[in-house]
Amino acid sequence: MRKGTVLFLAAAFLFSLIFTFQPVKAADEVVYVAPLEKEVERGLASFLERSIEEAEEASAAAIIFDIDTPGGAVDAADEIAQAFEKTDLRTIAFVNPNAISAGAFIALYADEIYMTNSGKMGAAAVITSSGSDADKKAQSNWLAAMTVAAESSEHNRDPKYARAMADASIDIEDWAPEGELLTLTHSQAFEVGYSEGTVDNLDALLVELGFQNAEVRTIEPSFLENLARFITNPIIVPILLSVASLGLVVELYSPGFGVAGTMGLIALMMFFFGHLVAGLAGFEVMILFLIGVALIIAEFFVAGGILGILGLAAVFVSILLAGNNIVFMGISISIALLVAVIGMVIMVKFLGKNLDLLKKIILRDSTNAESGFVSNVHRHELVGKIGLTRTPLRPSGTIIIDEERIDAVTEGGYINKEKKVRVVKVEGSRIIVREAE
Repeated sequence: MRKGTVLFLAAAFLFSLIFTFQPVKAADEVVYVAPLEKEVERGLASFLERSIEEAEEASAAAIIFDIDTPGGAVDAADEIAQAFEKTDLRTIAFVNPNAISAGAFIALYADEIYMTNSGKMGAAAVITSSGSDADKKAQSNWLAAMTVAAESSEHNRDPKYARAMADASIDIEDWAPEGELLTLTHSQAFEVGYSEGTVDNLDALLVELGFQNAEVRTIEPSFLENLARFITNPIIVPILLSVASLGLVVELYSPGFGVAGTMGLIALMMFFFGHLVAGLAGFEVMILFLIGVALIIAEFFVAGGILGILGLAAVFVSILLAGNNIVFMGISISIALLVAVIGMVIMVKFLGKNLDLLKKIILRDSTNAESGFVSNVHRHELVGKIGLTRTPLRPSGTIIIDEERIDAVTEGGYINKEKKVRVVKVEGSRIIVREAE
């Protein structure tokens, strides 16, 4: 019995040693996936920068950008590209399925590019916000940027294809004849070294990269980031400013503070909130805006107009500084002011008779003779009448005619007090007299 117990204990001890010294399995690698979708703008840039920071903090093996974008703002694309350049993470662009315009520029900054079977990359001509071609200076700068993007990675991609994506005058054989922008399919991109391969989906890409056993963490934009992206959209910005200006104008013509004013303030708050979250504006811009509002309010209590002018200037400058593109913000403010002017014209033209404030600040009554208003009384009936000077006329003074005191002037001479005078002429309010014989 004792022998069996000893053998059992010995066996247990040996098994414990075996499990103690058995190497522990290494933890799986972590791979981050961040969607790069819809229009490229500063809100997207802010989200992707946060995604890279999270991946760096987690010591991720790589970060995959799931790209499906028609392009967007050049400055936002450049900011995203710089974030790609600065990070030490392995960056993979997964074109699924479109990396058009600014999307192609961003993809070229990734360490590796993979595409789906329907993937397309290119058509990267720079255009203005109105949809027309940019000037030669902007086009030259963008061509240089596309060239740098192609040469940025260790793969040293041939820059002529990147330039052909942005310049229709470059002839790329049968793919993009002169006059057409180059857009590469998945097979063409692989052929010219702009893609490392073609996969069906994200799971297939993970297998291709050797991350089939990795922990995949997908980063999604938060509600605030999505809201910021919506608010900072180049189409939404002038709409918000127009709603704000029109709402405040309507409120001026309404008693109390109602729906229109509330909508205007909400639109302004949304504008600044979106630009703060997107990283376009700092708190100093918000402080400048609040100072401007305070000065405008102070103008109602302090006469002079200086405070109001300074307040309006502070508000306009804060709006200009809220966006990183002063030209675009200037255009947006101009649109908002135009909407406000149109709104004021409509108010005065069609609704003016029913608006209390308008009645208070605009003189609507006609000061005509029919209404009992006259600028002065013409006393033509006094011509030829005799009066007595009440005061000396030097040459003006006071006379008495039929017990009525009347201001009069002589024809130029001096007439002493208590002298008889005759009215010889009446010119408007001037009653001209001459000493009577």
